Amino acid sequence: MPNINELRQSLMDTLKDLRDPDKPMEVDRAKAIAQVAGVIVDTARVEIDFLKVTGGDRSEFIGSPQEVTQDLPKGIVGIRQHRIKG
Repeated sequence: MPNINELRQSLMDTLKDLRDPDKPMEVDRAKAIAQVAGVIVDTARVEIDFLKVTGGDRSEFIGSPQEVTQDLPKGIVGIRQHRIKG
C-alpha cells in the first residue's frame, strides 16, 4: 500500500518536473496531481481522527512514529507523538 513518504516523493518529483526547462510538465497535469494529492491528505486526516476516537496508534498510510522518522526530510530531526485525552 502506498504511504505518506511515497506521496511526498511523488509531489517532489512533480515539482522537479515543473521546474525542468528542457521538458516541463504541463500545468494542467500538475494541477490534477496536486488535487489528487489533496484528496489523499484529506483521507489521511479522516484516518487520524478515527485513530484518535478509537485509541489506535498506527496508520497504514502514515506508518508508525518509528517508520516515519527514518525518512524525514533534511533539517527535521524528529517528531513527537502526543495523545489526546478525552
